[in-house]
Amino acid sequence: MIVKTYIAGPIQANNYLVYDETSKEAVLIDCSEKKQELLDDIKNLGLNVKYILLTHGHFDHVLGVNDMQKELNAPAYVDRLDIPQVENTSAIMAAFGIQVAKNPEITHFLDENENFTIADTKINILKTPGHTEGGVCYLIDDKLFSGDTLFCESVGRTDLMGGDFNKLHKSVVEVLFNLDEDITVYPGHGPSTTIGYEKKNNEIIHF
Repeated sequence: MIVKTYIAGPIQANNYLVYDETSKEAVLIDCSEKKQELLDDIKNLGLNVKYILLTHGHFDHVLGVNDMQKELNAPAYVDRLDIPQVENTSAIMAAFGIQVAKNPEITHFLDENENFTIADTKINILKTPGHTEGGVCYLIDDKLFSGDTLFCESVGRTDLMGGDFNKLHKSVVEVLFNLDEDITVYPGHGPSTTIGYEKKNNEIIHF
């Protein structure tokens, strides 16, 4: 499974294109803007993007959803609990002095028990509330896409709408830190890391 990283959007979020070289099936994880480099790579590699999977509903991870759904002809999915976050996108951007024509339009939800795959590989959805109520991580083989739940040596903030530090702590320590230590972590911002490294070095171990 190949992972390509694209830094996109107003707060430099990581968007991940994950694909199987043989079948050419792919998914896009998080969608911060219409990124031409990403679209060019999809075309040049001959990929079929099956889904846009969102780790959570914060504006910096969903701003590109409307444009990219049209470009890729692929549905976007988010946990239903994070729809209030998505619907707050235009208001938050206005506070930054940026006008957004309309909020991202998401009509597919992760809690409908759909089986997500790339070729024959299952995409496992891990519920990890705390940064937002509907925050999730995606585990694909030995690769974890952690959104803003887990960063290199840090964790997501919990002082925004829907944030809860106790829930975040439980999500990281009881869910993510129980995964294999060799798993590579691809966070929503910043560099990649591993579960083993974070179990020893992440700030959350001091709480």
